[in-house]
Amino acid sequence: MTQTTLASLKELIQHYFDQREKLPFVPGQTQIPLSVPTFGWEEVWEALESLLSTQVTMGKKVRQFEAMFAEYIGVKHAVMVNSGSSANLLALSVLTNPLLAGHLQPGDEVVTPAVTWATTVFPILNVGLVPVLVDVDLRTFNLTPEEVEKAITPRTRAIMLIHLLGNPCDMGRILDIALRHNLLVIEDACEAHGAEYHGRKVGGFGDIATFSFFFSHHISTIEGGMLLTDNDEYAELARALRAFGSIRNLQTKDAIAQEHPEVDPRFLFVNIGYNLRPTEIQGGFGIHQMSKLESYIEIRRENARYWGTKLGALPHLLVHREAEDTRHVWFGYPIVVEPNAPFSRKELSGHLEAKGVETRPIVAGNIAEQPVMRHFPYRKVGDLPNSSLIHRNALFFGNHHGIGKEEREAVVGYVEEFVRDRG
Repeated sequence: MTQTTLASLKELIQHYFDQREKLPFVPGQTQIPLSVPTFGWEEVWEALESLLSTQVTMGKKVRQFEAMFAEYIGVKHAVMVNSGSSANLLALSVLTNPLLAGHLQPGDEVVTPAVTWATTVFPILNVGLVPVLVDVDLRTFNLTPEEVEKAITPRTRAIMLIHLLGNPCDMGRILDIALRHNLLVIEDACEAHGAEYHGRKVGGFGDIATFSFFFSHHISTIEGGMLLTDNDEYAELARALRAFGSIRNLQTKDAIAQEHPEVDPRFLFVNIGYNLRPTEIQGGFGIHQMSKLESYIEIRRENARYWGTKLGALPHLLVHREAEDTRHVWFGYPIVVEPNAPFSRKELSGHLEAKGVETRPIVAGNIAEQPVMRHFPYRKVGDLPNSSLIHRNALFFGNHHGIGKEEREAVVGYVEEFVRDRG
């Protein structure tokens, strides 16, 4: 294909995106979805370039995105994988790998919040560890240091926290607990791109961290995830486990190959592993998404400030506030219906859905109440009252760069109408 043809294709793709019309917003009719695409012509062109070149498997574009994201968060190593769920599995697999000195052992306990997503808890079980579920704070949906302290036993080896919906955990106190009890800290930051605690981005505090780039997240590679760490050994293990336990993507591959001259270095395996590799298409998307992230975050924060003022003034509803010295990046906008309210979460959700506002429960709710947990070993600390309340009484709706003044004002109008009509 000639360069002229390629240039014409690029121009046509750009023109297509430039000409797309945004339809006028009609209150009560126009949909306000949970998410909208974060990509434009640049990402589509980058993907097409990979397809046309036939260089589609993990390569230089993935490595460039890894370097960009590591620099953004402020860590040494980023290892891209095919999803945030895979990033969590990879993180736990690194920490339990037999080649790691002092690795976590089957039956060791990992403290984690009860309000969670399934693929935070499931990888703990997948690698033979025991999740210990603790209650969360109603104003943050995050685990609290007090509940973590209650959960610790001689079997406890790690804390796997979640910066839920983009709200940073109290990292100072959690890291202090981890230091006093010699615990590893795993940050699930899958919903928290760019969130900050005391001026530092989350994902850079723990021993290992994970992010997701699923379609609905702050930035997207359609599917995709990232493992981050400052630990050289963890990073090298992650690169091996990501791709069958082979040396192909290791920084130490040449030295290892010299130790085993009898084996073709292209097919030299030094560990067990998976196939969690991303594609160049995903890496290409990520390269262009990075320049958009901060502007997307500011739109979410502006929406949240408005909703916090308006919805926070209504009776029977609890809304989140941004804690001092943090930056909340608002993956969605959560509301808790108070237990004594004259209406239910289901009724509020139904009203919003009827007006075109897509809603969701808070991730998997209280995971202890999910039927799957009957079949696997876990421990919970106390009765988890806040988690149970969130499970039944909380929802969130979309908060993203596709929501502007008209949309956010309409949401307030819908909620005000609902609350007023139910006294």
